[in-house]
Amino acid sequence: MAELRPLGDDLNDASRALAQALRELFEGLQVSVRRYAARRRLDPGTVSRYLNGTRLPPWQVISDLFADVAEYRGTAVTTEAIELVRGLYGTAVDAASSPKHAVEILEQQLADADRVSRRSSVRGDVLGDALLDRTQRIADLETRLNHLKADRIAAQKRADELASAHPDVSDLIAERDELQQEVERLGSDLREAQAQRAEAEGRCDLLERQLAAVEQATTAAGLPAMPQSMPKILVVDDQPDNLLAMTAVLATLDQELVTVSSGREALKALLDHDDFAVIIMDVQMPEMDGYETCAHIKRRPRTRDVPIIFLTAMGVDSEHSARGYAAGAVDYISKPFDPWALRAKVAVFTSIYLEKHSP
Repeated sequence: MAELRPLGDDLNDASRALAQALRELFEGLQVSVRRYAARRRLDPGTVSRYLNGTRLPPWQVISDLFADVAEYRGTAVTTEAIELVRGLYGTAVDAASSPKHAVEILEQQLADADRVSRRSSVRGDVLGDALLDRTQRIADLETRLNHLKADRIAAQKRADELASAHPDVSDLIAERDELQQEVERLGSDLREAQAQRAEAEGRCDLLERQLAAVEQATTAAGLPAMPQSMPKILVVDDQPDNLLAMTAVLATLDQELVTVSSGREALKALLDHDDFAVIIMDVQMPEMDGYETCAHIKRRPRTRDVPIIFLTAMGVDSEHSARGYAAGAVDYISKPFDPWALRAKVAVFTSIYLEKHSP
């Protein structure tokens, strides 16, 4: 097994602590960096930088490493170990937060949304071709049936002769009905693919605007300045420490923050105010979780158009993100979050709000 390269001398304490923890996990697998990179379809140089502390890995990479260690040992990684690494990761994210890191996060999200859009587009083309083929076959069967009916009407006296000369009409009807059911199914699949592509394209547009906001911030002290009469931001989380952290991150946007600790308080806040640009909501909350709260918000005509960003510690795998988008969220990001990326997302939704409500 190839040895890991020494940690860099210029690492900050947070990055060094995280890298050491990840190296201990990785060394337990007894494989080389190149072999592990091939297993996870990653670039070996990138994996090496993750383990040397010179590049902060996405949380999903760390989650995969936990899963691989558990598989190799035959026992699950303890909750205490996961929480320890999660804490180190959060500290490293805070220490390494920069426009460059935020751009990397948003570019990865953009790539994911673009992949969904492309897959949906290809699937839509295939379904469209199949739908056209079945529709044409139905039209052909209808024409043949109409000819048979016309022949029967025109030659009643030769009904017995025609019945023996032509195929059984009931067989044609059964084939037509079967094709019609397939057309309906294909049409439903096509509409679903088109809707999925439209949603992915919308996410791509939003992420491109967020990337532009972060890139503009590299030449200024913060995100682009906004005009006066700014809309509010609603932050929903049952943990006071998380509310304080998000308040500190978003304070630079010069917008009023309304912070609440439950889904019910969020619904009440939306009744008391009607000028929220965006809602940032935790998923895991007692009594009424984020998904249920989001569903209530989307059922109300007054609040259904307020964008919702889910912020969660559960990870952003396909199952959780799909459930979040299905509930009505416009974005889904994991804790610990990148401050620059979160501010960029909020700034873009604020701009959209101001565009919609400009005189």
